[in-house]
Amino acid sequence: MLVQVPDILAADEVAHFRATLDRAEWGDGRSTAGPQAAQVKNNLQLSEDHPVARELGEIILRKLARHPLFTSAALPLKVFPPLFNRYEGGASFGMHIDTAVRYTSLPPHRVRTDLSATLFLSDPQEYDGGELTVEDTYGVHKVKLPAGHLILYPASSLHAVTPVTRGARIAAFFWVQSMIREDARRTLLFDMDCAIQRLNRDVPNHPSLVQLTGVYHNLLRAWAEL
Repeated sequence: MLVQVPDILAADEVAHFRATLDRAEWGDGRSTAGPQAAQVKNNLQLSEDHPVARELGEIILRKLARHPLFTSAALPLKVFPPLFNRYEGGASFGMHIDTAVRYTSLPPHRVRTDLSATLFLSDPQEYDGGELTVEDTYGVHKVKLPAGHLILYPASSLHAVTPVTRGARIAAFFWVQSMIREDARRTLLFDMDCAIQRLNRDVPNHPSLVQLTGVYHNLLRAWAEL
Protein backbone atom coordinates (compact mmCIF):
# COMPACT_ATOMS: atom_id res chain seq x y z
CA MET A 1 0.00 0.00 0.00
CA LEU A 2 1.34 3.40 -1.05
CA VAL A 3 -0.39 6.35 0.61
CA GLN A 4 0.22 10.00 -0.17
CA VAL A 5 -0.20 12.17 2.91
CA PRO A 6 -0.54 15.85 1.92
CA ASP A 7 0.30 18.96 3.89
CA ILE A 8 2.45 17.60 6.68
CA LEU A 9 4.24 20.96 6.49
CA ALA A 10 2.82 24.29 5.31
CA ALA A 11 4.72 26.46 2.82
CA ASP A 12 6.19 28.71 5.52
CA GLU A 13 7.33 25.67 7.50
CA VAL A 14 9.00 24.19 4.41
CA ALA A 15 10.80 27.52 3.89
CA HIS A 16 12.03 27.41 7.51
CA PHE A 17 13.25 23.83 7.08
CA ARG A 18 15.08 24.67 3.87
CA ALA A 19 16.79 27.74 5.32
CA THR A 20 17.89 25.77 8.37
CA LEU A 21 19.14 22.82 6.31
CA ASP A 22 21.05 25.12 3.94
CA ARG A 23 23.18 26.23 6.90
CA ALA A 24 23.88 22.68 8.11
CA GLU A 25 26.95 20.56 7.40
CA TRP A 26 26.12 17.43 5.39
CA GLY A 27 27.97 14.12 5.54
CA ASP A 28 28.16 10.86 3.59
CA GLY A 29 24.76 9.17 3.44
CA ARG A 30 26.28 5.70 3.49
CA SER A 31 26.85 6.04 7.24
CA THR A 32 23.29 4.82 7.97
CA ALA A 33 23.06 2.18 5.24
CA GLY A 34 23.47 -1.55 5.73
CA PRO A 35 26.34 -3.39 3.94
CA GLN A 36 24.32 -4.12 0.79
CA ALA A 37 22.52 -0.76 0.60
CA ALA A 38 25.81 1.11 1.09
CA GLN A 39 27.03 -0.32 -2.22
CA VAL A 40 24.26 1.50 -4.15
CA LYS A 41 23.82 4.61 -1.97
CA ASN A 42 25.29 7.92 -3.09
CA ASN A 43 23.89 10.98 -1.33
CA LEU A 44 24.44 13.44 1.51
CA GLN A 45 22.85 13.16 4.91
CA LEU A 46 22.71 14.84 8.30
CA SER A 47 23.95 12.67 11.14
CA GLU A 48 21.35 11.35 13.53
CA ASP A 49 22.67 13.43 16.43
CA HIS A 50 23.07 16.65 14.42
CA PRO A 51 21.26 19.47 16.29
CA VAL A 52 19.42 20.51 13.12
CA ALA A 53 18.19 16.94 12.55
CA ARG A 54 16.92 16.78 16.12
CA GLU A 55 15.24 20.19 15.98
CA LEU A 56 13.46 19.64 12.68
CA GLY A 57 12.74 15.99 13.44
CA GLU A 58 10.82 16.99 16.57
CA ILE A 59 8.66 19.33 14.51
CA ILE A 60 7.86 16.52 12.07
CA LEU A 61 6.96 14.12 14.88
CA ARG A 62 4.56 16.66 16.38
CA LYS A 63 2.95 17.21 12.97
CA LEU A 64 2.55 13.47 12.37
CA ALA A 65 0.88 12.96 15.74
CA ARG A 66 -1.86 15.43 14.74
CA HIS A 67 -2.36 14.26 11.15
CA PRO A 68 -5.45 11.99 10.88
CA LEU A 69 -4.58 10.49 7.49
CA PHE A 70 -1.08 9.49 8.61
CA THR A 71 -2.51 7.93 11.78
CA SER A 72 -5.18 6.04 9.86
CA ALA A 73 -2.75 4.68 7.27
CA ALA A 74 0.20 3.87 9.53
CA LEU A 75 -1.47 3.04 12.87
CA PRO A 76 1.90 3.98 14.39
CA LEU A 77 3.31 2.39 17.53
CA LYS A 78 6.85 3.80 17.20
CA VAL A 79 8.38 6.32 14.80
CA PHE A 80 12.12 6.41 14.13
CA PRO A 81 13.44 9.97 14.63
CA PRO A 82 13.42 11.61 11.18
CA LEU A 83 16.65 11.88 9.21
CA PHE A 84 17.44 14.24 6.33
CA ASN A 85 19.10 13.62 2.97
CA ARG A 86 20.18 15.57 -0.08
CA TYR A 87 20.68 14.37 -3.67
CA GLU A 88 22.44 16.52 -6.29
CA GLY A 89 25.06 16.26 -9.04
CA GLY A 90 23.96 12.83 -10.23
CA ALA A 91 23.49 11.36 -6.73
CA SER A 92 21.14 8.37 -6.48
CA PHE A 93 20.21 5.37 -4.36
CA GLY A 94 19.94 2.05 -6.22
CA MET A 95 17.32 -0.63 -5.64
CA HIS A 96 17.33 -1.91 -2.05
CA ILE A 97 15.14 -3.05 0.84
CA ASP A 98 15.36 -1.23 4.14
CA THR A 99 16.93 -2.85 7.20
CA ALA A 100 14.28 -4.74 9.19
CA VAL A 101 15.16 -3.26 12.59
CA ARG A 102 16.71 0.19 13.08
CA TYR A 103 18.58 1.23 16.21
CA THR A 104 18.92 4.81 17.44
CA SER A 105 20.45 6.55 20.43
CA LEU A 106 17.20 8.52 20.75
CA PRO A 107 13.86 7.22 22.00
CA PRO A 108 12.32 4.81 21.02
CA HIS A 109 15.84 3.31 20.49
CA ARG A 110 14.68 0.28 18.46
CA VAL A 111 12.08 0.26 15.68
CA ARG A 112 10.86 -2.59 13.47
CA THR A 113 10.56 -0.98 10.05
CA ASP A 114 7.07 -1.90 8.88
CA LEU A 115 6.67 1.32 6.87
CA SER A 116 9.07 3.71 5.19
CA ALA A 117 8.24 7.39 4.76
CA THR A 118 9.69 10.20 2.67
CA LEU A 119 8.69 13.81 3.35
CA PHE A 120 9.61 15.94 0.34
CA LEU A 121 11.20 19.32 1.08
CA SER A 122 11.95 20.31 -2.53
CA ASP A 123 9.23 21.03 -5.09
CA PRO A 124 9.33 18.87 -8.26
CA GLN A 125 10.26 21.81 -10.51
CA GLU A 126 13.41 22.46 -8.45
CA TYR A 127 15.19 19.35 -9.71
CA ASP A 128 15.29 16.80 -12.52
CA GLY A 129 15.30 13.10 -11.70
CA GLY A 130 15.14 12.11 -8.06
CA GLU A 131 11.94 10.09 -8.31
CA LEU A 132 11.31 7.62 -5.54
CA THR A 133 10.54 4.33 -7.28
CA VAL A 134 8.73 1.64 -5.33
CA GLU A 135 8.22 -1.86 -6.72
CA ASP A 136 5.29 -4.02 -5.62
CA THR A 137 3.09 -6.77 -7.09
CA TYR A 138 1.42 -4.19 -9.38
CA GLY A 139 4.66 -2.92 -10.91
CA VAL A 140 6.97 0.04 -10.35
CA HIS A 141 5.53 3.28 -9.04
CA LYS A 142 7.35 6.60 -9.42
CA VAL A 143 6.76 9.26 -6.77
CA LYS A 144 7.74 12.93 -6.84
CA LEU A 145 5.55 15.02 -4.53
CA PRO A 146 5.26 18.73 -3.74
CA ALA A 147 7.28 20.05 -0.81
CA GLY A 148 5.55 19.37 2.50
CA HIS A 149 3.86 16.19 1.26
CA LEU A 150 4.73 12.67 2.38
CA ILE A 151 4.66 9.20 0.82
CA LEU A 152 4.17 6.14 3.03
CA TYR A 153 4.97 2.64 1.72
CA PRO A 154 5.93 -0.83 3.01
CA ALA A 155 9.58 -0.97 4.07
CA SER A 156 9.71 -4.50 2.66
CA SER A 157 9.33 -3.07 -0.87
CA LEU A 158 12.19 -2.83 -3.32
CA HIS A 159 12.73 0.91 -3.81
CA ALA A 160 15.25 3.39 -5.16
CA VAL A 161 15.90 7.08 -5.86
CA THR A 162 16.78 7.87 -9.47
CA PRO A 163 19.79 10.13 -10.22
CA VAL A 164 19.29 13.86 -9.70
CA THR A 165 20.66 15.55 -12.81
CA ARG A 166 19.68 19.16 -12.04
CA GLY A 167 19.11 21.03 -8.79
CA ALA A 168 18.85 19.35 -5.39
CA ARG A 169 16.32 16.92 -3.96
CA ILE A 170 16.05 17.49 -0.20
CA ALA A 171 13.85 15.32 1.99
CA ALA A 172 13.23 13.92 5.43
CA PHE A 173 12.88 10.16 5.80
CA PHE A 174 12.02 7.80 8.62
CA TRP A 175 10.45 4.46 9.48
CA VAL A 176 7.33 3.44 11.38
CA GLN A 177 6.64 0.41 13.51
CA SER A 178 2.92 -0.08 13.14
CA MET A 179 0.55 -1.63 15.64
CA ILE A 180 -0.40 -3.85 12.67
CA ARG A 181 2.63 -5.76 11.42
CA GLU A 182 1.11 -7.21 8.21
CA ASP A 183 0.64 -4.85 5.28
CA ALA A 184 -2.49 -6.67 4.05
CA ARG A 185 -4.24 -6.28 7.42
CA ARG A 186 -3.10 -2.67 7.72
CA THR A 187 -4.47 -1.96 4.24
CA LEU A 188 -7.80 -3.57 5.10
CA LEU A 189 -8.15 -1.44 8.24
CA PHE A 190 -7.20 1.71 6.33
CA ASP A 191 -9.78 1.01 3.60
CA MET A 192 -12.45 0.34 6.23
CA ASP A 193 -11.60 3.52 8.14
CA CYS A 194 -11.81 5.58 4.93
CA ALA A 195 -15.20 4.02 4.12
CA ILE A 196 -16.52 4.76 7.61
CA GLN A 197 -15.40 8.38 7.34
CA ARG A 198 -17.12 8.75 3.94
CA LEU A 199 -20.34 7.30 5.33
CA ASN A 200 -20.14 9.72 8.25
CA ARG A 201 -20.03 12.58 5.76
CA ASP A 202 -22.65 11.24 3.34
CA VAL A 203 -25.19 9.63 5.69
CA PRO A 204 -24.43 10.86 9.22
CA ASN A 205 -26.09 8.99 12.09
CA HIS A 206 -26.90 5.98 9.92
CA PRO A 207 -27.34 2.94 12.23
CA SER A 208 -24.85 0.83 10.23
CA LEU A 209 -22.05 3.21 11.19
CA VAL A 210 -22.07 1.93 14.77
CA GLN A 211 -21.80 -1.66 13.57
CA LEU A 212 -19.05 -0.90 11.02
CA THR A 213 -17.07 1.10 13.55
CA GLY A 214 -17.41 -1.79 15.96
CA VAL A 215 -16.07 -4.23 13.36
CA TYR A 216 -13.10 -1.91 12.72
CA HIS A 217 -12.18 -1.69 16.39
CA ASN A 218 -12.68 -5.40 16.99
CA LEU A 219 -10.30 -6.20 14.12
CA LEU A 220 -7.82 -3.67 15.48
CA ARG A 221 -8.17 -5.23 18.94
CA ALA A 222 -7.56 -8.73 17.53
CA TRP A 223 -4.53 -7.79 15.39
CA ALA A 224 -2.76 -5.00 17.26
CA GLU A 225 0.68 -5.64 18.77
CA LEU A 226 1.47 -3.22 21.59
